[in-house]
Amino acid sequence: MANNPTANTAAPGRDLKAAFKEAGFAAFVTLGLCIPIIAWGTRQNMDNVLVLDPRWDAVAWAVGIVFVGRFLVALRKQGQQEGKAGIRILPHGTIAFFQRHSRVFSLFGLGFLVTFPAIAIGLAGWGGALKWIDNFGVQILIYVMLGWGLNIVVGLAGLLDLGYVAFYAVGAYSYALLAKNFGLSFWILLPLAGILAAFWGMLLGFPVLRLRGDYLAIVTLAFGEIIRLVLINWTEFSNGYAGISGIPRPTFFGIPFTAADNGFAAVFGLEFTPLYRTIFLYYLILCLALLTAFVTLRLRRLPVGRAWEALREDEIACRSLGINTTNTKLTAFSIGAMFGGFAGAFFSARQGFISPESFVFMESAVILAIVVLGGMGSLWGCAIAAIAMIGGTELLRELEWMKTGISLFGLQIPGLGNDFDPTKYRMLIFGFAMVVIMIWKPRGLISTREPTAFLKEKKKISADMVQEGHG
Repeated sequence: MANNPTANTAAPGRDLKAAFKEAGFAAFVTLGLCIPIIAWGTRQNMDNVLVLDPRWDAVAWAVGIVFVGRFLVALRKQGQQEGKAGIRILPHGTIAFFQRHSRVFSLFGLGFLVTFPAIAIGLAGWGGALKWIDNFGVQILIYVMLGWGLNIVVGLAGLLDLGYVAFYAVGAYSYALLAKNFGLSFWILLPLAGILAAFWGMLLGFPVLRLRGDYLAIVTLAFGEIIRLVLINWTEFSNGYAGISGIPRPTFFGIPFTAADNGFAAVFGLEFTPLYRTIFLYYLILCLALLTAFVTLRLRRLPVGRAWEALREDEIACRSLGINTTNTKLTAFSIGAMFGGFAGAFFSARQGFISPESFVFMESAVILAIVVLGGMGSLWGCAIAAIAMIGGTELLRELEWMKTGISLFGLQIPGLGNDFDPTKYRMLIFGFAMVVIMIWKPRGLISTREPTAFLKEKKKISADMVQEGHG
């Protein structure tokens, strides 16, 4: 029988049976994990008796989502093995397009940040803008600044730090204690808090100079927990779990944001509203975040920045080039800790109250996730990841309509009940996002970066310097 050339040359189709088998196994494992964790919820009734409430609908949703997700991932892997494009979330070349026009997008983003309070007031009014400027503007910028600070240690120097929240706590408690006990100004204590945090960064750096990888991560994690436990147990110093309240707020060149006759509104002849303080804090943290980005960009082009990148790529080769790895690590730890101290001082001044519960390990994990998911060494990536993670968490608080339902194009969509709380699923969505980004972009959203040293233009070179005879 003659062979059919068309059948021999045709590309093999996707193996749906194998994909269904893989997705079914993942769904079965998910079902087994959900039975002891999600299938029943506990509550106490009026007789103080523990009651189990079945939640098989949640189990069904979890199994269905895992089945569909694993099925799509299996198809994507098959497409990659066959040399096909696979399933794309963004069109090909999207990230490269943004990188080529990064200057234009940077100017556009800066203009949006500067005008964000005015936009929020114009859209939500003076009453509704307070929530958007504080929860979305100030809160996101704090984590953007923290992500950029940790990016120096993890992204540029390649030193895995799981205790970055300790420097955040040092800055916060430094400002709170010195401002409350000695009455010093915010503008004096802001650089002092950064200096103290940098000093603690150097103290951490000295004992861990010989450690790398997992061992360094364990030591930095222990350092963060030591700081938190000291703040809890040394009650004479930090007031323990009760925290520190009544922390002085920053002023506008000595003018407080109060309703008194010497307040900001009265001095400038305006009607009093707490929105003025929030707008002032917004522009303050915006300036601090931009300062962090500016210093990071300048340091990357200096010898110390190139030494960080050399240390990240290969420490042995870095030593062979004559680079002092001890000083390189200490500068990375201290400068990264300094910006964490700045953010901590601002956090303390903004809240007016701090406690050890604000500086738990989960904060370090979130900041590290911002750096890793955004792309280590990328300022744009850290900013995008912070907006997605922190802004997404805040958006969950705005989904109250999911309890009662919503009317869409005349069709009434029922809600999930008053017991449904979208914020409870924050960590579930966070974990799902990490899995997706690790499959889709293992090196982060912005996985490629421009080198710190490069030629401005391409030039021809002589024929005797290349084998082919042309440059």
